[in-house]
Formats: sequence, structure tokens, C-alpha cells
Amino acid sequence: MFSGIKGARAMRWFEKERKPDVWEVADDQPLGDIGAAHKIRNICVSAGAIAEKMAAPGGRDAEKKRADDAQRYQAAIKCALEIVMQISHDSMRDVSVSQIIKLCVQVDHLKTARVLLRAIQSEKMRAELVADHPKLIDQDAAN
Repeated sequence: MFSGIKGARAMRWFEKERKPDVWEVADDQPLGDIGAAHKIRNICVSAGAIAEKMAAPGGRDAEKKRADDAQRYQAAIKCALEIVMQISHDSMRDVSVSQIIKLCVQVDHLKTARVLLRAIQSEKMRAELVADHPKLIDQDAAN
């Protein structure tokens, strides 16, 4: 009655087109420090949801979905790092970098998180991050 090809076409009707992620939307005007900090926060929140999905057990096609999610996560981190370099205010930059660090720790990208931890200028903020996430202590440097 139905061939496999026709059935595959019918199933495509039910596929939803994915909305572009926060980091995929291009901004026309330049961001100021506050705008950049808000965008980084939004990127980290969206990427955090992706990180939670990556950690959750998957069903059918789980490996393909994880690979897609990992690629989206990497794009989010890259975009956030590009934006954070534009922030000139030290405190705002430190807060934004700390949000990116928390995101990296969430998916166990500790090497990136440790490098970013060194970029934070505030000793107090650095100490708070290490207290909240003891994994950030570099075992090789501690010895």
C-alpha cells in the first residue's frame, strides 16, 4: 500500500523546524558592556539547558542527538567567549566569565574552565568559584 519512501515523506511533515539559538541570531548594532553581559547570560542559560539534555539518558538516536547538542554547546561557548572579549568593565567581564565557567563545569570541560578561571581578575570571585566547584582546582598545579 505505502512504500517506505512515501512513509518517510509523510513523517517529515511532523518534524519541527528548530528555532535559531540565542547565539545564532546576529545583532545589527554593537553591544555595550551591559548588552554584552545580558547576551552572555542568555547564551549560558540556553546552553545550560542543552547541557542538561546531554547529561540525560537518551532513547532512540541518542548518540546523534548528543553529537548535535555537543556541537550546539560548543558554538554557544565560542560565541560567549567572543562577546566577553568586548567587555571593557572589569567587574562585568569577571561575572560573565564566571557564568561561562559554570557552564563548562556543568559538562565537565574542566580544562577550559581552569583556563578561564585564570582570566578572572577578582580574587574574591575566583575563590567563590573554586569553593562552589572544587573540581576547578588543578591537581597538577596543586602538587
